[in-house]
Amino acid sequence: MTFTFRPLDPLRDAELLHRWVTHPKAAYWMMQDAKLEDVERAYMEIAADEHQQALLGLQDGVPVFLMEYYDPRYRELVGLYEPLPGDVGMHFLTPATETPVHGFTRAVITAVMARLFEDPAVARVVVEPDVSNTAVHALNEAVGFVPEREIQKPEKKALLSFCTREQFLHATAVSV
Repeated sequence: MTFTFRPLDPLRDAELLHRWVTHPKAAYWMMQDAKLEDVERAYMEIAADEHQQALLGLQDGVPVFLMEYYDPRYRELVGLYEPLPGDVGMHFLTPATETPVHGFTRAVITAVMARLFEDPAVARVVVEPDVSNTAVHALNEAVGFVPEREIQKPEKKALLSFCTREQFLHATAVSV
């Protein structure tokens, strides 16, 4: 599967994102009750923030997943671990579908990681999924993440995990 990326447009893409993040499958995004305006506002804040960015992953020009990345020195994990130079935080969402494609989500996380590691300044990716999200823990492990410890964020108990470029390359045999 081949994916391309484009910056998310908070206004143009709000309806699509609203469908994705309010679906029961996206419960871990904690936006189940969000109104369209809430989604617009949330992504306008991301777009205006120099320390985080949201991209849409496209397949044949059609949006098929969401990718967010952030600087953990300033967002999400401030005070919860000691960031190293080259750390970048990441979230991704594959929307619910009536016709699941075997291997799609793994292809998405692999593409997201490859995209992050295209930047030579990125040395390590950090994630903080909910401790109960076992499906994403398995995906993270498949691309090289190693859990470090549980942390308490304001909104959830999370599993802090890291993946270096070398761990990613070893786990996926993808060159970046």
